[in-house]
Amino acid sequence: MHEVDSVARPADAVVSAWFRARRHIGDGDRGQILELLHALLRHQARLGWWLVRHGRKDTPRSRLLAWLALKEAKTPDQVDRLFGGAKFAPAILTDHERALLVKLQGCTIDHPGMPEEVRLECPSWAADPLRRRFGEAFANEMAALLTPAPLDLRVNPIKSTRDAVLGALTDLGLRAEPSAMAPYGIRVHERPSLASLPMLKSSEVEIQDEGSQLVAVLVDARPGDRVVDFCAGAGGKTLAIAAQMNNKGHVVACDVMEGRLKRGAERFRQAGLHNIQTRLLANETDRWVKRHKGGFDRVLVDAPCSGTGTWRRNPDARWRAQEEQGLDNLVSLQARILASAARLVKPGGRLVYATCSMLYEENEEQVAAFLAVHPAFRAVPLNEAAPRLTNSAHPDYLSLTPARHDTDGFFAAVMQREASPPPNALAKDNKEQTA
Repeated sequence: MHEVDSVARPADAVVSAWFRARRHIGDGDRGQILELLHALLRHQARLGWWLVRHGRKDTPRSRLLAWLALKEAKTPDQVDRLFGGAKFAPAILTDHERALLVKLQGCTIDHPGMPEEVRLECPSWAADPLRRRFGEAFANEMAALLTPAPLDLRVNPIKSTRDAVLGALTDLGLRAEPSAMAPYGIRVHERPSLASLPMLKSSEVEIQDEGSQLVAVLVDARPGDRVVDFCAGAGGKTLAIAAQMNNKGHVVACDVMEGRLKRGAERFRQAGLHNIQTRLLANETDRWVKRHKGGFDRVLVDAPCSGTGTWRRNPDARWRAQEEQGLDNLVSLQARILASAARLVKPGGRLVYATCSMLYEENEEQVAAFLAVHPAFRAVPLNEAAPRLTNSAHPDYLSLTPARHDTDGFFAAVMQREASPPPNALAKDNKEQTA
């Protein structure tokens, strides 16, 4: 907890490093430690509110004590026995800490005096944008973000089939079923140790939220196409796109982070995919983009975003304050990335803009702003781009939320560069792209 609070890395990366340094911890204990850490992160604002109420500093140790009293209903004597100071136990309680436990005894995590934002664990920077997005459904959607995320798998069709993987999961004693919307998706209704899943080790499946899988579906890459994943990261969507193409054609996975691309390249190799090339970019306007202008059938921009849609999967993300970067600065970066990546799309090709955000500013408004200054592109309605996806929260774009779809929050818009735009539109579009 101290490391998650103090290190500028996502909690999952901190946890991985922490466990690697403590290989003596067994799988069962690892699972319980991780579950407790995520629970504390999902209750951080409320635990902090109780600590402030009783004049205590909001530290990881105090937060854990408050959790044991408020959520596990442990008495001061029970907590005292846990904090015994032995080799693998926390340090012995101080008198000040025992006094806090006495004050919290009999209380519950929620309190009628809590502001709504605290009760719903919504950071202050996101409250107004999310209220604007959801209106009366705000509380319901925020409550959904406080539930643990499901385990979704995507079958790698190069190595297996969904029926075969479902059968193998059943043989392992796990309850699983086909995903509601994603054609290669499987939802596992258990919390197995991932190390116990042989199909994960063999790259027959990848862990990928159903919403993320649907973004790759919207790219609709065909065998033989030329495709760019412009912000590929470690390559989760790249894998899905390349497999969709049956290893035929050419996929370029781009990113500005070399470490991510290296991890991606290893995943591509293990998955048996050889139609992917990685490309390190200096920035969104790298010279490579200009040299390959108009050269691709499909371009995916999975833009860096606030990550509001991933809060139940990455509960620490909501507390990594966006004030440091600023939502306005993030929106500006997204616009620059989208405009630059659009240059790669050939006439008749498609540009897919996606985020794991649920904010208008990063989604619908971003697309509207792009289309306003790039008349060579038109929005492709969802019923044309993916007729099977009929339950979107937006009529023209893919819009998924945890409460409505039981996925991460995702947004994706499909835009097509017209094969023969009017001369004045082409001139305006070229002027914008040059600028």
